[in-house]
Amino acid sequence: MFLRQLEPRTARTTAEVLNFALWPLAILTVIHRVFINAVNYHVTNDFTPVYNASLAFLNHRPVYDANFSSTDPAYLYPPSGTLLISPLAIIDPEKSRWAFILVNALALLLAWYLLLKLFNFTLNSVAAPALLLAMFVSETVTNTLAFTNINGCLFLAMMAFLHLVLERKDLWAGAALGLTIAVKGPLLVPLLLIPLVRGQWKVFITALGIPVVLNLLAWPLIVDYKAFWTHTLPYLSEARDYFNSAIVGNAGYYGVAEWLTWTIRIVMAGLVLASLWILYRYYRDDEVFFVCNTSGILITATMLLGPLGQMYYSMFLFPMLMTVVLRNSLLRNWPAWLAIFGFMSYDKWLSDRWQSIGRDLEYLRTTFGWGLLLIVVFCVLGDRYLVAKREGRLRSGQSLDPAWMHPERSDETAEVDTAPRTKAAASY
Repeated sequence: MFLRQLEPRTARTTAEVLNFALWPLAILTVIHRVFINAVNYHVTNDFTPVYNASLAFLNHRPVYDANFSSTDPAYLYPPSGTLLISPLAIIDPEKSRWAFILVNALALLLAWYLLLKLFNFTLNSVAAPALLLAMFVSETVTNTLAFTNINGCLFLAMMAFLHLVLERKDLWAGAALGLTIAVKGPLLVPLLLIPLVRGQWKVFITALGIPVVLNLLAWPLIVDYKAFWTHTLPYLSEARDYFNSAIVGNAGYYGVAEWLTWTIRIVMAGLVLASLWILYRYYRDDEVFFVCNTSGILITATMLLGPLGQMYYSMFLFPMLMTVVLRNSLLRNWPAWLAIFGFMSYDKWLSDRWQSIGRDLEYLRTTFGWGLLLIVVFCVLGDRYLVAKREGRLRSGQSLDPAWMHPERSDETAEVDTAPRTKAAASY
């Protein structure tokens, strides 16, 4: 019975056939990434520094004594993060690593489910296996599990934050984001702009309060607590020229002049600010569209324009990429997906025959991908703004979308629509 073909009378739509075909591919890919690829040995090992720091913490030894002259992964979590992850060292390193891989894999599966729910898809839809497969074949999920870092758990917290912000459960939303700040520091801090512009002030109570409280609790428990602020934090603020896909990282590696590096960063920052302004002024009532695209732009800008951007941080862009299912998506064009291929593909472009070209393609593809994504978003939003201006449709709070993007609305509603849309409308 397991080898029986899908009967013709049940294969009524392409979506049903795809659903039937994609689930085995998605499930086997998840199994391979979690139990084979992740458990195998990898040169890059983010777990060992974290385990050693946890062990040092539990045994009242110095935690923040890393040698930053080496290119090996170093322990960079703040004291609040040390406090939270210290139970890792209760068991032996191998079993602890396996458990950590499994926890991150489960977190990714829960985040996948929340992402489906955010766009009103069910497990029976073709989007479910398609999204699962896309996530687990990507570089960001593959290397998060293989290098064994905590990004999967942080992505789950981010998805919880987005859901809770949209549901206006402000204190819980702040708690979810506060835990990510406590563990990873500033990476997701820019997401606080979303509740700020939506007037959800209570988010800040828990988002900032939780890291502060946890750092205060860790203070008397870490023997070299001050070393984080004097030794580790200055290193985090520097732009290293290895394993760094931010503009300053690649500029340092290739010897780009400082004035040119700053010019590129300032121009890109200008595009980001313009895109955020258009989204706030004309799309803030289209809540899922606004929140997902704003979060994606903020995180991409943080990775590209900040001192450190690593390819597997692209995991936090999944909500923005999922907006492709919306009729008014900013990503329904080939340059957007050329950009996404640059920072999501697991393909390696290093070449034995053309070594210099291959090395440049491999080192620059993430930087160019993030940059191109921001340029595409700016161009699409800018074009919609200019078209709406020509047609006299510029009204604050009203979408810039032309009427054909929303055929379910009447002509009158398409011209003046001030009612909030709290749920995403999928295009299929």
